[in-house]
Amino acid sequence: MEISEIRPDEYDRAAELWEASVRATHDFVTEADLDVFRPVVRAAFGEIAQLVGLRDADGRLIGFVGVADGNVEMLFLDPAYRGLGGGGLLLKHAVACFSATSVDVNEQNPRAVGFYEHHGFRLVSRSTHDSTGKPYPILHLAL
Repeated sequence: MEISEIRPDEYDRAAELWEASVRATHDFVTEADLDVFRPVVRAAFGEIAQLVGLRDADGRLIGFVGVADGNVEMLFLDPAYRGLGGGGLLLKHAVACFSATSVDVNEQNPRAVGFYEHHGFRLVSRSTHDSTGKPYPILHLAL
C-alpha cells in the first residue's frame, strides 16, 4: 500500500469509498442523510488542500484522509481493506505530514472511536448534534 495525492479524476472513486465505508460503519445514518451528505462530501474533495489517498498494489484508490487546520476532516477506507493497517497508515501520514492533532467522531461509531483512541487520541469534549444540526452526538478528540 502506498499514499499519494488524489487526482480530481479520482473524486468519484473517493466518493464511492466514502459511501461504502459509511454504509459499513454508520448504521445510524439514513438513506435521506446519505442523499444530503453525498454532494457535500463530493464537493469537499476539491476544497481540502491536504488530501491524500491510499492505494493498493495495482495503484487503485482504496482509502483517503483529508486534513484542514490540523483537524482530520475525513478518513475513509474501502470496507474490504479494514483491519489491514491502511487506516493507521493514513492517520500516521495525517499526523506526520499534515500536523493533524484533532478529529471529530460520531459517538455512534464505536469502532472509529476505538481506532482513534488506539492511536493516542483522547476525548476533549462532546457535542449533542453534528455540524448539520442532526442529533448524532460528536466526540471531539485530540492527541
